[in-house]
Amino acid sequence: MTLLGVVLAGGRSVRFGSDKALADLHGRSLLLHAVDILAPVCDEIVIGGFDRGVDGLRAVPDRPREDLGPLGGLCGALAYAGTHGHAAIVSVGCDTPRLDRSVIAQLLAVRGIAYVAEAPIIGYWPTTLATGLSEHLEAGGDRSIRRWADAQGAAVITAGAIVPNLNRPDDLEALRHLER
Repeated sequence: MTLLGVVLAGGRSVRFGSDKALADLHGRSLLLHAVDILAPVCDEIVIGGFDRGVDGLRAVPDRPREDLGPLGGLCGALAYAGTHGHAAIVSVGCDTPRLDRSVIAQLLAVRGIAYVAEAPIIGYWPTTLATGLSEHLEAGGDRSIRRWADAQGAAVITAGAIVPNLNRPDDLEALRHLER
């Protein structure tokens, strides 16, 4: 089984004030910190919902159209994974530069649909979900990852620690200060 990693980086970064995927944390973009989380377990990594490739990573557009939030990025990544021979994807957000590796291990151990309670954008998603998710979004269905995943019978795991989610520049500054 091959596994696709997707860093979900779509959206307008309104609360952040600039493109948060490219914001700097200790000399590297938040995007690359998220890639570091996925690299040990994924055969390929892409950027979901982003408008261009960065640092040699392929950008995969939202599906079935833009501006559907993280669920649209997830749908695009599932479609890409299915057409490129991957059995499933593991997703993280670009605004989650830190995550204990045991959380990813817990997701992989489920061997089915699973997400992290503290941050549902972090999850394990079999590619068999692609068509149903696309149909759900085309029909104007709820765009909450948590509610959609729960409707699919997803397992919910807990991280057991705070999962950094950097939505504002102050959040990034607080993490910088904490990690000095």
